[in-house]
Amino acid sequence: MTALLTYLQFHALFVVPVVVGLVLTTPYRLASRRTVLTATALLAGLALVYTTPWDNYLIGRGVWWYGEGTVLVRGFRAPLGEYLFFLLQPFLVGLWLARFRVDTTPSLRTPVRVRAVGFLAAALVGISGIALLDRSSGLYLGSLLAWSAPILAIQWAFGWQFLRREWRTVAVGTLVPTVYLWLIDSVALALNIWSLSDRYTTGLELPGLGLPIEEAVFFLLTSLFVVQGIVLYVWVVDRWS
Repeated sequence: MTALLTYLQFHALFVVPVVVGLVLTTPYRLASRRTVLTATALLAGLALVYTTPWDNYLIGRGVWWYGEGTVLVRGFRAPLGEYLFFLLQPFLVGLWLARFRVDTTPSLRTPVRVRAVGFLAAALVGISGIALLDRSSGLYLGSLLAWSAPILAIQWAFGWQFLRREWRTVAVGTLVPTVYLWLIDSVALALNIWSLSDRYTTGLELPGLGLPIEEAVFFLLTSLFVVQGIVLYVWVVDRWS
């Protein structure tokens, strides 16, 4: 089915204006502008490198596809708009997060047994994902959880106690952009900019939005990665300085 917008037009309407608005209005309370933008740029680069193979694999398997006329340029199997999103989302989330504060006075020293708790929690996420891969309907959600586990393991093993201490900033920093991304993703699905396979998804939906649970979990996890990454980066930089 022909979509009403191309992928790039979708960005131009729903993503780029928000990022530009945040660039112009963000008060850098979390840390200096330089620190926040450096952390965000590093995470954007990592997101592009880490997400590209997983994303292209699922496109190749037919987990999702794009509406007729929505894709002008592709790199491997993914459209240009997909790669742009990997770069834009960290800035959308990171610039929103920058308006909040964290207390960076706690020491970086953490007992190994405490780090092990964070690692094991992430391992459970990965094991849950691998278990879902036993059936075709679990391919998207299972691969998503398995893909997210190494990132969670690094972040939680390093600083889950600090993240818990700053839970308000982490929660608000994550949930507000996540809800916005849920809303615009629902619009994109309704406009057939992209579509999901019934075969490779669970059929579960986010109550109230009708958004497939896989998409909801994806935006929640990726926003969480950015928030946790920037908060931990700010903590380390502040303690080292």
